[in-house]
Amino acid sequence: MKLFTKTVMLFVAVLATSLTSAQDKKPASPPATATGKINGANITIDYSSPSVKGRVIWGELVPYGKLWRAGANKPTTFETDKALMVEGKELPAGKYALYVIPEKGTATVIFGKDPSVGFNKYDESYNQLSVSVKTKKSARMTESLVYSINKDNVTLTWENLDIPVKIK
Repeated sequence: MKLFTKTVMLFVAVLATSLTSAQDKKPASPPATATGKINGANITIDYSSPSVKGRVIWGELVPYGKLWRAGANKPTTFETDKALMVEGKELPAGKYALYVIPEKGTATVIFGKDPSVGFNKYDESYNQLSVSVKTKKSARMTESLVYSINKDNVTLTWENLDIPVKIK
């Protein structure tokens, strides 16, 4: 009987450890989606949302002057079912890869023609549209990257920075 009891206790301990371990394996940058409408256009942004985790993001983890995929793990995509005016320039309906080149006080936001092209294989010939925007300090620290679709803009918010892009 002691052997049976010890075997059952060992089984329960192994099972509990396995379940705890499985629960702890959340992705470091979980997938996320932002959806909304601007002037009747349905907009969807699919991205992976990394966290700050005590790091300096802008200028360090995401270097100034270098192309960034505007999320983690895979290309961030921006999809619209109607043509939009982005910072005064026309963006046709479609699905695009979204890239950002951050600088102090500004950022270049790029809509790439092929949403499957990662930033490792990026080439300017893939650009559908490129716009320069002014960044601003966030109202509060945001631990995980988030996109918001508002009545007249799309904003990327992470750490202490907002990157708003005017859309009509």
